[in-house]
Amino acid sequence: VVIYASDQGFYLGEHGWFDKRFMYEESEHMPFLMRYPKLIKPGTKVNELLMGIDFAPTFLDLAGATIPADIQGKSILPLLRKKRSKDWRQQVYYHYYEKAEHNVMKHFGIRTKRYKLIRFYGEGDFWELYDLQKDPQEVKNVYTDPANQVLVVDLKRQLKELAAGYRDEEALSIMNQN
Repeated sequence: VVIYASDQGFYLGEHGWFDKRFMYEESEHMPFLMRYPKLIKPGTKVNELLMGIDFAPTFLDLAGATIPADIQGKSILPLLRKKRSKDWRQQVYYHYYEKAEHNVMKHFGIRTKRYKLIRFYGEGDFWELYDLQKDPQEVKNVYTDPANQVLVVDLKRQLKELAAGYRDEEALSIMNQN
């Protein structure tokens, strides 16, 4: 098995930022290439939503080791075997909570294949919603658009479920304030 993965790297001015810790598309994409002829046909591409927390369970699965129940990620080997999985995640959860020297606002959010909802908190409390199909560069925040209010309610419900599932007490506390 040969695997190539990398960190996201820094923004080069996108969104006016220099960092990589914001929940925008540029920093959510990471290269992950795998060669394993016994299982993976050349040219195979997985289009499901993967997370960095999926690396460890995937490596354990490849090694034939037991994946501990408290690991939050999922092995991607079922996706490689079947190409698609009906029970694979439909959303990605993200939470950046460290102010530190990076000067990145604290935020958490949910990304589906089409939408992204982000909640910024701390120094500034506000929401952002992007339709990644219509606005892949995330330049038009449509959170306050009345046409999206049903979607906002549904995404907030999903976000709260994910925060609970990942036992993110800080995010749950913030969401319960509103």
